[in-house]
Amino acid sequence: MEYRWRYQDAQGRDVAGPDVMFADQAEAEEWFSAGWRDLLDAGVEQVTLLRSESEVYGPMSLHPAQ
Repeated sequence: MEYRWRYQDAQGRDVAGPDVMFADQAEAEEWFSAGWRDLLDAGVEQVTLLRSESEVYGPMSLHPAQ
């Protein structure tokens, strides 16, 4: 099974983002941890981790909790 991220705006609409596949969940989360600020700067407001087409978790806001 491959993992990937779904990128969305604040209203939950899909937006463009890097089309990257990962072999496992840890690899996907490591990639996200290193680049979430770049995604936010590019207009991504929230992400969902997918395994094939099933949601693992999310949507998760990219805005730090206040």
